[in-house]
Amino acid sequence: MMTLAVQLLGGLGLFVAGMNMMSRGIEKVAGNRLRSILKAFTKTRLLGLFVGLFFTAMIQSSSAATVMVVGFVNSGLMQLSEACGIILGANIGTTVTAMLVAFKLSAVAPLFVFAGAAMSGYVKTPVIRKSGEIVLGFGVLFMGITMMSEAMTALHEMPGVIELLARFTNPLLGVLLGLVITSVVQSSSVTVGILVVMGAQGLIGLDICMFVILGCNIGACMPALLSALGETKNAMRAALIHFLFNVFGTVLMFVLLLLFSPQIEEIICFFSGHAADSGTLGRQIAWAHLLFKTFQVAVLYPFMDLIIRLTYVLVPGEDEKGGEPGFALQYIGGSLPNPTVAMYLAVQEMERMARMAFSNLNTALECLISGDTHAVAGVFEVERYIDYLDEQISGYLVKINQNTLPIHDAELISAYFHVVSDIERIGDHAEDIAELSAQLSENGISMSEESVSELREMMGLVNRILEGALHMFVTGESENMQEISDVENMIDHMERSLQTRHIARLSEGRCSAQAGIYFSDVVSGLERVGDHAVNIAFSVMEAKHGTYHV
Repeated sequence: MMTLAVQLLGGLGLFVAGMNMMSRGIEKVAGNRLRSILKAFTKTRLLGLFVGLFFTAMIQSSSAATVMVVGFVNSGLMQLSEACGIILGANIGTTVTAMLVAFKLSAVAPLFVFAGAAMSGYVKTPVIRKSGEIVLGFGVLFMGITMMSEAMTALHEMPGVIELLARFTNPLLGVLLGLVITSVVQSSSVTVGILVVMGAQGLIGLDICMFVILGCNIGACMPALLSALGETKNAMRAALIHFLFNVFGTVLMFVLLLLFSPQIEEIICFFSGHAADSGTLGRQIAWAHLLFKTFQVAVLYPFMDLIIRLTYVLVPGEDEKGGEPGFALQYIGGSLPNPTVAMYLAVQEMERMARMAFSNLNTALECLISGDTHAVAGVFEVERYIDYLDEQISGYLVKINQNTLPIHDAELISAYFHVVSDIERIGDHAEDIAELSAQLSENGISMSEESVSELREMMGLVNRILEGALHMFVTGESENMQEISDVENMIDHMERSLQTRHIARLSEGRCSAQAGIYFSDVVSGLERVGDHAVNIAFSVMEAKHGTYHV
């Protein structure tokens, strides 16, 4: 008996480890692309449904998909109506694992293990090495299934076990069992996978398995609910959408099964292509999982707006704003979500920080040109906020870097540290110009009209390169790469030209020596801002080659 228990637990461990290995491998290889798909193609609920289905089928975890959605909603990057579609699709996509388990691939599992081990252990190319983890996980998963199947075959020789399972017919107990097990393992795929293996060995009937599957649906909501604790109210509402959908769907199917169980079993057998007593019960359980989920989505889809409204009843009100306006994080903070989501949110926060620094630079220059110093205090205050963001974002990136990241994200993380630093330095230049503006006012010095015209012209080029650089960094698109290089050359040329004209004005007595010093400092500072902009623009590209300009 002890040997049998060890074999069962060992097989279960391999099954869970293989599934997790596959999921992590897929995220490492294609995590950033999947993240982009999840965010970009959710403008309509129906499209979001298909995206959620595809995404969850790829990573084989509805829990991971819904936790990711909660992260997007928590940051304000996704509306509840958009999240709703993905959550519906995730409920169908999670059935893929059970369908894979239902196909008897155990005979070739060792080949997958060998191929995966060879790819991940001996190939230096990162993508192939990480893809090897996917293949290895696939093989380990089916070897685990083989071990569990062999152990469960031995259970036929234990009358006590067979009698106990034969008495397991209470529908409510079945739902409760599925809920508890799935809540503990935090994966409905694992629970249904075990049911498929037990059904394939004839240890449990389709009639009770259908109720256990319903409990799995509710248990699968626990990871998203836990991830939403302590987050924004919208994040909690997103998790509740998943929970309420599965509760209502479970109640609906529970009633239908009590009333029409024989007819539903016939439908399942029709789709699986086998009669109920043909020895292929495992495949029928997998089909039951898929059909239940699809039916629930089809029936409840028209009522999702009502479910969203119900979440506002259960979670009323809006989030309270922080005590000090501006000194708060908008996209990051709180618990660290899935690293794939965390990288995306970090970029959003960095973009926000950059736009604040760009605006502050323009404000500071306008103070200097106009001689109006009323806004100088505001420039200093915004600079304090930029320093705050620098510290918070850098700390957030450190936390992300402590996790296993997708290949593309691992290449980018060090570049992101540099980008945050470049943005902070641009903020420092704004502060420097604001200080010069205050000094000019105190000393009663004003810029000549010619100097003002030249500074405005140079600032126009600086704004142009800042916007282009930020766009290139956030989107990763390189179509304006040549334009950025050209503008940088123009700024460098203008800096030299303006310094030459400045010396000429001094020689001709058309500019005071004190004003000339300030003018020279500002021109040099704007030229360095252009250099920081180029660093930001090329950070993604340079990260892939292991180089970075400082």
